[in-house]
Amino acid sequence: MCGIAGFWQAKPQSEATTRHIGLSMAKALEHRGPDDFGVWSDEAGICLAHRRLSIIDLSPHGHQPMLSASGRFVIAFNGEIYNFRSIRTELEQRGYLTWRGHSDTEVLLAAIETWGVAETLSKLVGMFAFALWDRVDRSLTLGRDRAGEKPLYYGWQHGQFLFGSEIGALRQHPACPAEIDIEALGLLTRFAYVPAPYSIYKGIAKLPPGTYLCLSAKDLSGHVTSNPKPYWSWMDIAHQGISNPTRGDPEQMVDALERLLKDVINRQMLADVPLGAFLSGGVDSSVIVALMQTQSDRPVKTFTIGFNEAEYNEAEHARAVAKHLGTEHIDLYVTDKDALDLIPSLPQIYTEPFADSSQLPTVLVSRLARQHVTVSLSGDGGDELFAGYNRYLTAERLWQTLDKWPRSIRSFGSSLVKSVPPDFLTTLSTRLNSLLPRNMRFTALGDKAHKFAAGMAARSDHELYDQVVSFWAPEALVKHYRKSSDRAWPPHNSIGDFTQWMMAQDSVTYLPDDILAKVDRAAMSASLETRVPFLDHRVIEFAWHLPMQYKIRDGVSKWLLRQVLYRHVPKNLIERPKMGFGAPIDRWLRGPLKEWAADLLEPGRLRKEGYFDADLVEKIWLEHQSGRRNAQHHLWNVLMFQAWLDTHAERNLKVA
Repeated sequence: MCGIAGFWQAKPQSEATTRHIGLSMAKALEHRGPDDFGVWSDEAGICLAHRRLSIIDLSPHGHQPMLSASGRFVIAFNGEIYNFRSIRTELEQRGYLTWRGHSDTEVLLAAIETWGVAETLSKLVGMFAFALWDRVDRSLTLGRDRAGEKPLYYGWQHGQFLFGSEIGALRQHPACPAEIDIEALGLLTRFAYVPAPYSIYKGIAKLPPGTYLCLSAKDLSGHVTSNPKPYWSWMDIAHQGISNPTRGDPEQMVDALERLLKDVINRQMLADVPLGAFLSGGVDSSVIVALMQTQSDRPVKTFTIGFNEAEYNEAEHARAVAKHLGTEHIDLYVTDKDALDLIPSLPQIYTEPFADSSQLPTVLVSRLARQHVTVSLSGDGGDELFAGYNRYLTAERLWQTLDKWPRSIRSFGSSLVKSVPPDFLTTLSTRLNSLLPRNMRFTALGDKAHKFAAGMAARSDHELYDQVVSFWAPEALVKHYRKSSDRAWPPHNSIGDFTQWMMAQDSVTYLPDDILAKVDRAAMSASLETRVPFLDHRVIEFAWHLPMQYKIRDGVSKWLLRQVLYRHVPKNLIERPKMGFGAPIDRWLRGPLKEWAADLLEPGRLRKEGYFDADLVEKIWLEHQSGRRNAQHHLWNVLMFQAWLDTHAERNLKVA
């Protein structure tokens, strides 16, 4: 795992100046790669910078930027190619024997020399982002893995083309962006993250997953960028899977999934450094850890974050699973002081505004793991692939019911539900849970009820989904916000039934731009590499070919995945309501974080800065403080932008 950055300019500067800028960009990524660094440039005006976290081939032969054996190509690479050994064998069978070390980067360069970029990308199994310079054609290629595990930003600023793993690296360039994209800010307040291809800065984009981008000298002189080229499409895989479902009896399907996951996990356990796994005690992480332990001759190291608040605490469940599997388990309970100490550093960790509150425990569990290992596997992606989110169980039935009633009546019902304080509903459900079967119990019922109430007046099932995944209506909150018709977000692709459509939407928006971004920045801030077995493209393709009855059966989500898990872990250790990986932000904002938040949300300050409707923010803040509503997510979205703005105020940012 590493960090990459660089730039290409039509009018080259002196070698000393170019190297100084490259070193500054690399320095901003030091947390992503504390073990080594390098800068490479030539007279064409190109500069590649790299920070290295040594995982495979710890020797100097893994140093980057790396030149190919012929000297034609130079690459700055971030990630892991899990099948690099089989690719190396294939290359050797073709007569390629010019090896200096045994890193996957060297194999990647040899593959590109042999097959070209497009064919090589189709062969790779892994997570990655790279910048490749062709010294013959004088062209630059940027590439990103299929699911979007590794980030890559790029764009034009004052006639120079900049790129990097994090937006913080781009900021180190003298031509760094200085204008906030108001449309992107609106999307941040709506979703708690800035979705690709947007970034918070005007003129800077995120390279979409499963694509690569080529830039020629002609493009450079004209300051233009062609559209990224897809080499793999999640939506295409979903369409193909729904059209051609796999057939087989349940036992065969369980066997097939277990074999595939074991193979994927076996590859991802390859490392020349200590390796472990995150374990929440839920289905996804427990499957990963169970299959790791079956293939390890020593206890796997597992890590969990706990809270003293029962509705957020999964540590006890994780410890029970760890004890059953025999892992070497380490947990850490988060205190109010931990949160207070961490929050000021969040803008530096994420460098782009990001407001999924589970970022807090994710950073803390990453720091915990890094004290013991350099690589950690996680269970992310299981919900999107095997229908794990609660909305997959309820939204389609809810819409079928809602659609029978006039919209005016539904709007009245929505207002009625919202009139009941969420804290009251949550307290009531907590008392009733002991009387209900485990699969019918709710956690945080009040918040969920208010979320669904927001969608009761929806005009369509797609609009219902938009309401469920949204927080603020940006046109009400963000000043000068104008939603462009040609940049509507999220894109509404037509696919399958409503549940399948939601799964696909989440997979190409929420998964890469929230979940994977959160984990990448949190882990890399601790110099920890994370690997996500469920996002091996073979698992993705297998899952989308599964008929829905293997995902949702008798009201139970992730049915097939559970059957794999129950071969290794008893049901009673797993069966409980889905909790998610959150933090008690609601209580903290009324207690230890109140003064910090009040300062960032002070109405006079908001009016002076000019981004948000100060009166609306104040109204929501006071409602939250009174307990009339739980507005933690709405407030956190604004607070994370405000904290980021505070940190980066020296750039004299302007509204675009």
